[in-house]
Amino acid sequence: MKGGADTLGEDPLSTNVQFIKGVGPRCAELLSKLGIHTAKDLLYHKPRAWQDRTAVIPIREAREGETAMFAGRVIDANLRKTRYRRSVFDALIEDGAGEMALTWFNQPYMAEKLRVGDWLLAWGKVGSYKSLPQIVAPEFEITDDEGDDPAARQPIVPVYPLTEGVNNRRMRRIVSNCLDRHAASLVDLMDAEILRKRRLVPLSKAVRDMHFPESDEARAKALRRLKYDELFLLETAMALRRENIVTSGGAPPIKVTDRIDGRIRRLFDFEFTSDQDAVIQGLRADLDSSAPMNRLLQGDVGSGKTVIAIYALLSAVAAKHQAALMAPTGILAEQHYRTLSKLLRKARVEFALVTGGMSAAEKARIKKATAAGEIDILIGTHSLIQDTVDFERLGLVVMDEQHKFGVLQRAKLKRKGANPHSLVMTATPIPRTLTLTVFGDLDVSIIENGPPGRKAVTTRLVPPEKRKEAFEFIRGKLAEGRQAFFVYPLIEGSENSDVKSAVETARELKGIYGEFGVELVTGAMDSKAKEAAMRAFRSRKAHVLVATVVIEVGIDIPNASIMVIENAERFGLSQLHQLRGRIGRGSHRSYCLLFGEPSTEEAQKRLDVMVSTSDGFRIAEEDLRLRGPGEFFGTRQHGLPEFKFADIIEDWKLLVAAREDAFGLVGGDPGLRRHPSIMHRVLENYRGRLDLVEAG
Repeated sequence: MKGGADTLGEDPLSTNVQFIKGVGPRCAELLSKLGIHTAKDLLYHKPRAWQDRTAVIPIREAREGETAMFAGRVIDANLRKTRYRRSVFDALIEDGAGEMALTWFNQPYMAEKLRVGDWLLAWGKVGSYKSLPQIVAPEFEITDDEGDDPAARQPIVPVYPLTEGVNNRRMRRIVSNCLDRHAASLVDLMDAEILRKRRLVPLSKAVRDMHFPESDEARAKALRRLKYDELFLLETAMALRRENIVTSGGAPPIKVTDRIDGRIRRLFDFEFTSDQDAVIQGLRADLDSSAPMNRLLQGDVGSGKTVIAIYALLSAVAAKHQAALMAPTGILAEQHYRTLSKLLRKARVEFALVTGGMSAAEKARIKKATAAGEIDILIGTHSLIQDTVDFERLGLVVMDEQHKFGVLQRAKLKRKGANPHSLVMTATPIPRTLTLTVFGDLDVSIIENGPPGRKAVTTRLVPPEKRKEAFEFIRGKLAEGRQAFFVYPLIEGSENSDVKSAVETARELKGIYGEFGVELVTGAMDSKAKEAAMRAFRSRKAHVLVATVVIEVGIDIPNASIMVIENAERFGLSQLHQLRGRIGRGSHRSYCLLFGEPSTEEAQKRLDVMVSTSDGFRIAEEDLRLRGPGEFFGTRQHGLPEFKFADIIEDWKLLVAAREDAFGLVGGDPGLRRHPSIMHRVLENYRGRLDLVEAG
């Protein structure tokens, strides 16, 4: 890799875009709406498409139903109104061998854009109108028969994202001028060895060929290089963060002897699974080190991750350290508190729960005791990372359902101690692409097999005509003593919504299943009301629980064997999988019934996946593919950058290669002191965004 200190001084790529030939102050103002402020922004302004102008066909060869590109001169243009007062703009073009109609509905401004005599390219799907070939609402571009657009003489020309006042022809001229003046200033971070090893074209060639490629192959190679650069910089940031964690030291060594191991295991009335034992062995090795543990534990719903969390918490306490367990919801935090209460009823371990719904006096008492070191384990929600919460000797932090928290929240909780060990857990299986990006700085453990005896859940999509039959089926199960969840996307309905709400359905279900007891839980209820409803359901005083997704995590009712999800098409795949994981925890056969009418292809695919598999990792991969990485976890919260070129799903192999190169680079030069240009670019991209790099 190159050092290239020249990027650290005056950078010609930072030239204000208004000084690029053909721009000026007014155009610069327009370009700023596209996020283009400097010469560098302009060079990296990615076309949204490319036109292969060698593919222009004569109008006489137009075939109905085909999508094609045509060139011609406007010989007639007419704006008219229909009898329903809709506007229609028609243009007729000819190329010397045939004529074609172009039509736009309800776009009267087209009369100002297209005039008789204009030469243009038009492309779209061919139809017919009065014996002429026709394209309705075609994409088009006004060209110049005298050729004042030198860039357009390329066989393949770029089509850019634009803003009002800048057309493609002008944008191409501006980009071409910028390439001529500033492409030579691009500093290639990759040395010849990497370029050869990964078959990458040099950066300046990649940028030129992205805009004006001579062939499809040249464009593909250019984009591959630019994708690699984005992925490499992210993975370098991850490698630096990991290196900082590993070498930071100062973590309190937590020695888990065989005697302590035995004492912890005796608290449980079951044998650990082989997967749990394997994770614990790695955990013990991590904790017995001054390098802070930084581990991600993945396991499907019900696989036994909580056992690992408790083992880690008690290991810290046995070593005279405090531990913190943070959960995303009050319900899940309370579930953990109850679990510890049962396990530790005879143990000399002080633990407490702090949530947003508690009284100020009670929270103040717990915080004071924690700061004094009198609380061994503190369980809570986001309230744990408030500035008013202090620990005397925090040695371990555990974050459950990590996907509900952001990178910065994880870092904030860790800063409550000197340099505590960290275990983060998720029951939402993380696709391998995100394991290498969002969680790329973590060691990963996976519990693949759940406890023996767990029943498979039968999942069915219930169409409207089968609802009555499904309700009778549920009645039969309730009569057998089973319990059922009914989950809804809304708390309250509205007059204009056809989506079922939890509140209105709770009223309906009390009329249908009243004799079995019906309770309601929503996120809008206060903590006491929620706890009262949950207590009634846990104790089987109520056999039906109506809820919103507040029960997505943290509910463990072994007797519940029915999960009804209303308007299932409105939920994401990971959410549906989490909800289904609330059942199948007892000895009875369980059923997940998806009520819904998917109106889009994507919604139908989601429900088809749910019916066809219970494999959480396959579901997560499909969810990522359907929704994209930005929505899977929430790009802003979790630090995954908005890539301009790369797609971490489609470019998986390139991601793996970039990660290997980045981690190899940081391994050989931990502070990147010999590679200042790369460090500069990493800090430029990520400082203050991912909490990844503190140096520089």
